[in-house]
Amino acid sequence: MNHSDYFTISFNVPSTHADALRDVLGRSGAGKIGNYSYCSFSIRGTGRFKPSENANPYIGSQGVLEEVEEEKVETVCHKDILHSVIESIKSAHPYEEMVIDIYPVYEMGIKK
Repeated sequence: MNHSDYFTISFNVPSTHADALRDVLGRSGAGKIGNYSYCSFSIRGTGRFKPSENANPYIGSQGVLEEVEEEKVETVCHKDILHSVIESIKSAHPYEEMVIDIYPVYEMGIKK
């Protein structure tokens, strides 16, 4: 099994910002699968975090455990634009700190 030229990108974002981030992904070229563009998958859940005294939280207060309705957004991205797509996500995401997961896609996972 060989890696393809694609990666899966996954991140959590407040539900209030999910549509805007999906638009950023599509405009940056992520989410192209064959003859389709702006492809993504989302699932809603609850994000939990406690900002430290050095944090500047977008949501919540320092030292207080917070719960936020978030969406996990996943899409695919060609390796040639991966860096620019990641930078686009970072610039549009409201959180001070975030995690962006990047996974290789194997050839059997992309239909050519």
